[in-house]
Amino acid sequence: EIHGQAVKFDVSDSVQVKDFFGENKHIDLLVNNSGISEIQLFNYISEEKSRQIMEINLIGTLNCSRAVLFGMIERKSGCIINISSMWGQCGASCEVDYSASKAGIIGFTKALAKETAPSGIRVNCVSPGFIMTEMNSRFSEDDLSLIKEDIPLGIFGEPRHVAYAVSFLASERAEYITGQILGVNGGMVI
Repeated sequence: EIHGQAVKFDVSDSVQVKDFFGENKHIDLLVNNSGISEIQLFNYISEEKSRQIMEINLIGTLNCSRAVLFGMIERKSGCIINISSMWGQCGASCEVDYSASKAGIIGFTKALAKETAPSGIRVNCVSPGFIMTEMNSRFSEDDLSLIKEDIPLGIFGEPRHVAYAVSFLASERAEYITGQILGVNGGMVI
């Protein structure tokens, strides 16, 4: 049982993913939450960094989902929740590769939901907006002030806001919800 245990592995490496999930065949819930970004003009992102963003954000989501699906299909139950981004919905200047990887997660969520629904598996996506995490700690106070002006609710998201959305989608209260993208963005993307 994995409950309460932290394990580190590279989600972009299918061998490491298979090694981890191979020992834990009974997975009821998978939350694909790995992600990296790079703020840079598209023409200046290195090919290596571009590949790394795609491999961790998108391929990692596919790898982990594929690893748990056989057991879920066999049991005819399970829940997969993918974490995308509002930039996957509308795109972001200077985060083109990141936006593309997160848009891929949205398309993957919808397609996998259709494919696995007959097996009783729900697949949904949470699409956070600007959340005060370590990834966003690089912004200056002036940048943060400008960003906050673009948020209709006028506050920054906190990790708990995303956790509440994931908790809801993982619960029985969401038993009739699949293939959906739940925006947690304070109204930035409507």
